[in-house]
Formats: sequence, C-alpha cells, structure tokens
Amino acid sequence: MRYDLAIIGSGGAAFAAAIAARDRGASVAMVERDLVGGTCVNHGCVPSKALLAAADTRHVSLAQSFPGIATHAGPVDFGALAGAKAELVETMRHDKYLGLAAEHGWDILEGAARFVSGPALEVTLGSGGTTRVEAEHYLIATGSSPWVPPISGLEQTGYLTSATAMELGRLPASMIVLGGGAIGLEQAQLFARLGVAVTVVEALGRLAPLEEPEISAVVEGVFADEGIAVYAGALVTDVHRGNSGYVLTASRDGCEVELKAEQLLVATGRRPASDGLGLEEIGVKVGESGEVVVDAHLRTHNPHVWAAGDVIGHPQFVYVAAAHGSLVTENALEGSTRTVEYDRLPRVTFTSPAIAAVGLTESRAVSHGHRCDARILPLKYVPRAVVDRDIRGLIKLVAEAGTGRLLGAHVVAEGAGDVIAAAVYALTNGMTVQQMADLWCPYLTMAEGLKLAAQTYSRDVTRLSCCAS
Repeated sequence: MRYDLAIIGSGGAAFAAAIAARDRGASVAMVERDLVGGTCVNHGCVPSKALLAAADTRHVSLAQSFPGIATHAGPVDFGALAGAKAELVETMRHDKYLGLAAEHGWDILEGAARFVSGPALEVTLGSGGTTRVEAEHYLIATGSSPWVPPISGLEQTGYLTSATAMELGRLPASMIVLGGGAIGLEQAQLFARLGVAVTVVEALGRLAPLEEPEISAVVEGVFADEGIAVYAGALVTDVHRGNSGYVLTASRDGCEVELKAEQLLVATGRRPASDGLGLEEIGVKVGESGEVVVDAHLRTHNPHVWAAGDVIGHPQFVYVAAAHGSLVTENALEGSTRTVEYDRLPRVTFTSPAIAAVGLTESRAVSHGHRCDARILPLKYVPRAVVDRDIRGLIKLVAEAGTGRLLGAHVVAEGAGDVIAAAVYALTNGMTVQQMADLWCPYLTMAEGLKLAAQTYSRDVTRLSCCAS
C-alpha cells in the first residue's frame, strides 16, 4: 500500500505530524521498533517527573521547615515505587498515544525500518518477515539516545543511563552521577532524596554549566545542603569495577581523585539516533554527531524525505519535536515554507528548586553585541518565597542598556517553570523591563517575583513593604 506520509518513530514529532496529516485527510503509516510513544512517555519526561515528585514528597517529610508540625519518612520500597511509575507510563502510553492513533486512524507497524532506493522503506517486522512501505513523503523522527564519553574502561564495566536507573529493583547504597547538566541534576537529586549517597562529577567548572553562573551557585549550595557531593571541573580518565562497585579515577586542579560507588549513572547528554536507517541509500546527509541534515523547512537533501525532533540536532525538548512534526506536515503536504526559530524557547530543569530560562544569558547577550543591564533579585525579597519558608533561589533579568528591552530571564525557584512562561510572553512581545514592572500581577505568587525583578531597574524593591506595588 502507498501512503501520503510514512513516519519512522512514534514520539512527539511523529505523533504531531501524524495527527496533522490525518486532520488533512492524508493517509499515514508509522513504524516503531520499540515502544510506541518515544522517549518522553516511556523513558524520559513522564517516568522521571513521577519519581521526582515521589522523592520530593519524602524530602519534605524529612526536612519540612514549618514549626509545630512533625513529619517523618521511613525506608523506600523502590520496587513498589518503580512499579507504580511503570503503571503510570503504561496508562499514558495507551491513553495518550495508542488511543490517539486509533482515534485518528493511521497504521502502526511494529518493526525496524530502513530506507531502500525509491525511496521506500523496508520494514523488518517484529512478528517476523519484512514488508515494503511506499509514500509520497517520509519523516525521520527517531529521536536520540544516550551519549557516552570515550572514557577508558567505561564500556567494559557497564553503567546505568537515566532510563535504566529508573528500572532498578532496589536502591543502591551509593551512586556516582557522571554529568552535571539537566538530566544529571534531576537524577542526582532524585536518588539522593530517596536515601542514596550521591556524588556528581562534571567535566566543566560548575554544575548547570549552560545556565547563568549565579544559578549554578544556588544549585551547588542546595546540593551541598542535601548532602550531594560535587566534583566540578573533574575529568574522568578511567573506570573499573572493584569488589564493592565502581571506581572512577578523575583529574581535578592537577590532582588525581579516586571516587567509589555501588552504581554509576552516565548522564552526559544525548546524540541523534540515525544509525541503521540506510540514509546513504537515498542521499540523505548526516552531520558529525549523527544528526540528519535538514534545511530551514526541515527537508533533507532528498526532496521526499523530512526529519524532525532530536534526530536533527536541534534543542532536545518534546515541545520542540511536536512543533517540528506539525511544521513538516504543513510544508510537505501543502507546499508551505514554514520555518522554526528558537530565540524565545524556554527550558526547565525539574530540580527542587527548579531552574528555568528563556532568551539570552548575560554573556551571550554581550557576545551578540548588546550593551547589557542585568539585575538579580534574591528570593528573600519575593513574598511568596518568604511565606513558603523557602528562599533558596533568585530571578535574573538581562535587559538592553538604554532601551530596557528584555533580552533574557533566568530563574531558580520552586515553580520556576510557571514563572518563565510569563517571561516568554514578555520576550515575545518585545517588552521593556519598565513595562513588565507596570503590569498587574497577583500578590503572593511566585510570578510576582518577575515583576519585582523588573522594578529593580527603577527603584530599590528590597526596601519596599510586602504590600507595595
């Protein structure tokens, strides 16, 4: 059978494209070699945030800050916790993915797809045998997979990834997390709050190295308070297994450090999953990191083949993949020339407190030729944080000197993701910090901190009463 659109993969980009195509009356075939739903629902966002919420509950029980309330937490049955997480994932996969596919009416083939001349797809079916799928247009939406640095002994000793760590039957006594970016930070805090002795090793000079340095300092302070050991600026040179677990040798500040733990979790980033697709057979080019090369409209060098999501090496967020999928469908099926830009793309790291940002950091703004005026408001001046008895964090605004136009917003706070959503609208509409300062904002919300940070450009909010506006 010939289709209007054939898709390899079944994650966010694939589903957005399939839904958009079916809404236009196009026929769609989707090929998936693993679990329908891709990384987010099966191995990433959903299971990790479910376990983070559980870990946060235990942490609050052990370390809540309100006088007159006594709480406690016992040992963790990680098998039961992981089982509940698995049930949630299974339910969401069936309701949000398989259910949607059935509702919209497209074909899902279970198997591994490979391009052959034509172009066409040769699908090795999971049930046995092969079949050929032909289409007017093809979409590569195979996502990404964990990237492992070339460290001596690492491949031979084995290791956990952020996905396999969440499938453990029991909690280890200790764990080394290799990587201090978003995934590494989330996983480190998750396991530490469940009672594991955690050490984080980051090759660059600070945790959250892509964020503002002030945010990194807050996160490092939080981790220190929670007993998470941090080795930043440490280059791991060797890994081997001893009688009691892993032994890592690292170099930091010219000194050699030996670290030991029962488990090792490698969270050093992800790379596009483009191997084994037969792309060379149809003239689709691949970059140095395995990313499928596309133009501004997400079309590959083969005019019938498109690519979207993590596999093209663009920002690795499920909402970016979904936007790509709908864009590809419109461009492929209707001949549109839509493009995508990331100037106002928000990001959130779901630690506690959370990290969120949109727009330019101060250093990037300067490198882009802007004259900057950056202001920092510690959370101790945000009434919501004071009432909640959690003033760990800050809000940093980066504005253009002279005009006051907002260039970037950076937050580390509980609810930072919700705060940054407001900053996205301000940035999108080209607002100045004065305009932000003049906006209405409900009192005793964390989002009010954004308004207060904007007010620092015109007055000293640290001297205002809590009810001043």
